[in-house]
This record gives sequence, structure tokens and C-alpha cells, in this order.
Amino acid sequence: MTDALAKLPLFASDHDLAIAIVGKERAAMWIKTVVPQLERKGFPRRDPLHDGRPIPLVRRFYDAYFGITAGFAATAPDGQERLGEWTKSRRKPT
Repeated sequence: MTDALAKLPLFASDHDLAIAIVGKERAAMWIKTVVPQLERKGFPRRDPLHDGRPIPLVRRFYDAYFGITAGFAATAPDGQERLGEWTKSRRKPT
């Protein structure tokens, strides 16, 4: 599997981004309907000086969007498991 974003220049057009992200067939729909929604969620805006969106920020956005950068919380065991010592609930019948 290849990384289509890695093949783009540092600043890419919405059309090039769309093809890399969703493919040629769905590119027009992605530009028209998805990009405005993503911009409201922090998707990088088009840089007018470079006439494109910065690819490193697009990649960072998607990493955060899918939770890739969130990491995992490791927890320490709270003690030895004693499966044979399980008892019924101690609630009194009503």
C-alpha cells in the first residue's frame, strides 16, 4: 500500500488532495461537501501565497481525526487475579 499524500508537493490543490484521499471518482463530491465540514473541525485552510493546503498539516489533521495521535493509556495491574474466590452479591433480599 502506498501513501498517496507523500507523493504530493508540500502545498497541494483541493483537487489533488481529493484524488489522494478519496480517489478520482469521488473527488468532486469531497471538494464540494466534505471540505467545508472538515474546515469547521480544523482542517487546514488553503494558503493563498502557495495556492494550496499544506500537506504536513493535512496529515496531522487526519492523524488526530482518526485518533492516531491520541495514544494509549497503559495501566498497571491492580493485583493478582483470584478467579476461584468469586462470591455472590452481598445485597440483602428486599
